[in-house]
Parts: sequence; structure tokens; C-alpha cells
Amino acid sequence: MIAIIDYGAGNLQSVQNALNFIGCPSTVTSAPAEIKSANGVILPGVGAFGSAMAEIHRHGMADTIIDAAKSGKPFIGVCAGMQLLFEESEESPGVPGLGVLNGKVLLFPSGQGLKIPHMGWNSIAVQKKSRLLEKLSGQPYMYFVHSYYVKADNEEIVSARTNYGITFDAAVEQGNLFGCQFHPEKSGTEGISILKRFAELAGGN
Repeated sequence: MIAIIDYGAGNLQSVQNALNFIGCPSTVTSAPAEIKSANGVILPGVGAFGSAMAEIHRHGMADTIIDAAKSGKPFIGVCAGMQLLFEESEESPGVPGLGVLNGKVLLFPSGQGLKIPHMGWNSIAVQKKSRLLEKLSGQPYMYFVHSYYVKADNEEIVSARTNYGITFDAAVEQGNLFGCQFHPEKSGTEGISILKRFAELAGGN
């Protein structure tokens, strides 16, 4: 069973629909016991960093999420869910993130002649041998919607990068802890293959 964390903000239904499509059992939950007992955990996210962290704290879920991310079971943060795993964001100065991974979330620079938010399809370049991304071929296109991007302190955890005016970290991987700035559930067959691989790692498919 995959637990999709419901903290009052997130792209929950489309993630669950994608898991249903691949035949992977899942539950949308905010119950610590369900999250703890799940084989794998997904932290979705949409919207602003500060408001998402406020919702996490309002629901008393920060420790539960941090424990799940550090548990060693497969855990993935998607879009803002990935950003929340880091220490801070320029989007919400003074608001600490979950701090599971070291690094910051930065605003795309102006003056690049690019539309912000970054919205649409961009190719990703896998940077290293990746357990989550190992079944991707070439430089597949993924679907992005974001105005801020992750800059990890440790380049060794960066599993994929994307160029949009600047080159930024599109995916991270540290043991069984994963993050994707793009939305695999909205990224066609290649995105579905990532979710299938996550389900395999969690023993759920």
C-alpha cells in the first residue's frame, strides 16, 4: 500500500488516479499510523512553500512526514512536495522547510526572456545511475509547473537536471528518498514508468 499524504494542500486525486491506472493500491491519508505502516509514501504538493508548510504544521504532520522520509522506505516528494523536503525557499523567507535534505529553493531569475511560471514540457537529463529513473530512455520530456527551483547543496544527490534559461535540479535521490520537480502523474508514459518503478521499490506492484 502506498500512502499519499493529505496535509490540506496537494495534487492528491491525479496522483491516486495514476496509481490506480498501474494497479498499485494506495490511500490518501493524514493518519500517522497509516503513513507509518505504508510500504511507500508520496508527498504531493501545489501552491506556495509557506502556505504548504503552514498547513503541515496546522495538521501536526511535520514530524510524521520527516520520520517517513528518514525511515528508509521508498518516499517521494512531487513538485512542491520535493521543495518542502529542503531547508528554505525564497518564496517564503523565514519559513523553515522540513530540512530532510540540505539546500534551498530559489526563484527563477528574471531577464531570461522566459515565462514564469515554468509551465509545460521539458526534457530531463539523468545525471547518475538512478534506481527510480533507471527505466527512462534518452532525455524524456516531463511536465513542469513551478516558479521556483531546488538547488541541492550536495550535487551527489541530484539524479536529473533540466534547462529552462538556467540548468536546475529536476530530481533528487538519496537512498530510498526521492524527489521530482516535475509531475510524473501528468507526464505520459515516461512519467507512468517512474510511478511503476516507485511501486516496485515499495513492493506495491
